[in-house]
Amino acid sequence: MKNKYIKIGVVALGLMSFGLTSCSDDFTNLAPIGAVSNESFWKTEADAIKGANGLYELMHDQEMFGRGFFWYINASDDMITGRTKATADVIKNFNINGSEGSYTSTCYEKCYKIIRRANDVLLNVSDMEISETLKNRVLGEAYFMRAFAYFWVAHTYGDDTNGGVPIVTVDNMFDAGGSYARPASVEENYAMIIEDLKTAADLLPLFTEYGAEDFGRPHKDAALAYIAKTNLYWAQYDASKYAEVVKYADLVTNSGSGRALVDTDNPATDYRELHSHLNNWESEYIWSVNSGVDRGSILTGVMLENKGWGKFNGWGYYTPSEGLYNEFEAGDVRKAVTILSFGDDFRYFGEAKRYQSENSLSGFQFNKYMYEFREADAIGKTVNTNGDNPTTVYNVPLMRYAEVLLMKAEALIADGKNGDAPLNLVRQRAGLAAKTNATIDDLKHERRVELAGEFANRHFDLVRWGDAQATYAQPIYGRIYDDRSNPDSPYTSKIVWPARTFDASYMNVWPIPTKVINSSGIPQNKNWN
Repeated sequence: MKNKYIKIGVVALGLMSFGLTSCSDDFTNLAPIGAVSNESFWKTEADAIKGANGLYELMHDQEMFGRGFFWYINASDDMITGRTKATADVIKNFNINGSEGSYTSTCYEKCYKIIRRANDVLLNVSDMEISETLKNRVLGEAYFMRAFAYFWVAHTYGDDTNGGVPIVTVDNMFDAGGSYARPASVEENYAMIIEDLKTAADLLPLFTEYGAEDFGRPHKDAALAYIAKTNLYWAQYDASKYAEVVKYADLVTNSGSGRALVDTDNPATDYRELHSHLNNWESEYIWSVNSGVDRGSILTGVMLENKGWGKFNGWGYYTPSEGLYNEFEAGDVRKAVTILSFGDDFRYFGEAKRYQSENSLSGFQFNKYMYEFREADAIGKTVNTNGDNPTTVYNVPLMRYAEVLLMKAEALIADGKNGDAPLNLVRQRAGLAAKTNATIDDLKHERRVELAGEFANRHFDLVRWGDAQATYAQPIYGRIYDDRSNPDSPYTSKIVWPARTFDASYMNVWPIPTKVINSSGIPQNKNWN
């Protein structure tokens, strides 16, 4: 299916006050800037659409959903940093204090830029004299994107010990910089996120009601799915939220948009083509980073073999662990689609190849994001011509229907109920036998193998399950080959990342970037110093 994405409307003020100002780029400095004032802009339907389009600009930022937040996910046991990089290493080893200066340093402030843009839309579009249908959609987009940005910044940096992250809405967006306090608990953030998403769900159309020109805008199912996930994260503090997970997962299923797994009873083909641009807009993809040959998520190239076997500038980060590889059951078609191991067949720029790597530090590579590199004429057609911005036409998933099913299964099991039905839909698509009376360990396994290498966030799963400390106390193994240029070379399983000290008394959240602490005056998360 042809890839489409929303083009960002650019106006003279750089979408008015949509950028945060000051030399420190302080997220609490909310003064409008630019040559065009709010009074001269918010007039027409075209203005409202441009305002909405500006909400998505940072979705394409390399340090948001290209690398950015993925550096935190890379801390998990599923992968290692595939190249020697000092800053990447200290993140994975939990040795940062917020002053690392790159990689994760801008995730926080960029989330607040999205929040500011959303607040501007909510402030101005509500009173515009435009079509009610368009007004509702644009307001729904703003509520969704505000909630989505808060979802990421809240669970990454907030908990019930340090507090949540500052809540900035239309009501207080013009308060003095430095006046924003952290709420007592991240639960306050979760409550706000859910209220925003409920409003968004009421205002937004179903995806099936959009024309192709609007593919990539949030829709009702995306809002409902993130209500379910926010409740799942909230449930670590309040078990009553599991019932809400089930409720909203079912609302996604029954929304009328035809949500379903990509499943034609051909497991190997289904799962391979699921992770490709062929299914960008199909029933399983609920929310993604809309991508193309000129912009989008760079994760596809970040995971590619370093220097791409001499044909493309792959970056070689985030390489799978042997533990993840061994987690797959016999007969699970997801294994070959997810991971390349020495000797595995694949196509690359028109050439039939067998996997080997002289660069991978673990002896593996993620294969999920490789489909668009298959054809001889891929560059400029399905792959970016610029290897320094290695996007493809595959929309990197942030929320799939498979995760909605697994969230429901987890919530049911955690509530002492039977989660077999949603769990087994996912297993059946993978060509596996059904589970009977599935346990929480079955759920943890299924979530790990189904969502491996995705923004579903294995690291935070381990944190919220209380498994991170024990998991990270074990070293990570890879495969060291005698001849890394030979696909048939014998290997030895060796430690490729040593055991790490994870102190669950404070490491369940990450340190807030120092520049944010310095400019906003909010307190740093405890013990990150």
